[in-house]
Amino acid sequence: MATEKIGEGLVRIGAMTETQRNEVIEKQKNGDERMFGEVAIDLGYINDEIIMEYINSRFQ
Repeated sequence: MATEKIGEGLVRIGAMTETQRNEVIEKQKNGDERMFGEVAIDLGYINDEIIMEYINSRFQ
């Protein structure tokens, strides 16, 4: 899991759907230079609590 990207991890823990992950990636490809989490938060897909849940999931 050391090389898991945040979008993959958020899908893995059920915090985002594949469609939502792909939408964030597409926005980045179209020039949005923000980090994945920033875009996902702005779109309302996740929040800080979910980010912490993801971080904690990496250490289990």
